[in-house]
Amino acid sequence: MGDFERATVLFDLDGVLVDSGTAVREGLLAWARERDLDPARVLRHSHGRTNAGLVALVAPHLDPEAEDLVIEGHEAALGDTVQAMPGAHELLAALRDRGRPWAVVTSGSRRIATARIDTAGLPGPGVLVTADDVTEGKPHPEPYLLGAERMGVAPSACVVVEDSPGGARAGLAAGMPVVAVASTAVGEELAHATVVVEGLTDAARLLV
Repeated sequence: MGDFERATVLFDLDGVLVDSGTAVREGLLAWARERDLDPARVLRHSHGRTNAGLVALVAPHLDPEAEDLVIEGHEAALGDTVQAMPGAHELLAALRDRGRPWAVVTSGSRRIATARIDTAGLPGPGVLVTADDVTEGKPHPEPYLLGAERMGVAPSACVVVEDSPGGARAGLAAGMPVVAVASTAVGEELAHATVVVEGLTDAARLLV
């Protein structure tokens, strides 16, 4: 039994349950080229943020909502590059077999998140919190607080599984322990998390 075997599990999606790195990276690069933005700066600030939040930060002269749709279009066109992260199927099956509640809390839109879950062949979560549902995205705690609310549990009864520094901060700010998976960031960048693991197989030992 793991350290968090009684907690409701709130998963981030990209970089945790699905590998969408190619779609996200190439979609953002295409958008940066179209808008004559510094591609390196766009990528550096993208991880763990909503598209609208990224636009507001790196291109405040543009309309975040309109540009969100442009970025989403680029990423959707690359949707066939998405696949499940190693260990994702096994971990979700283990939670199902134990009757453990879990949800997905992502910075992506509902359309993109649903498409990625389907493409990766993962089961759909009973609760899916997306950028469409919140006013403030990660690293603000609102997404994870909403996830706990929709699951009908207190924040203290949840554990977050994240891969981005900003996402980990969101979970911690929501009053939840955070298991950080070092899939897209190095361990040092995730040192503020409750615990850092290399992948979902290691995370499973803590969660089930």
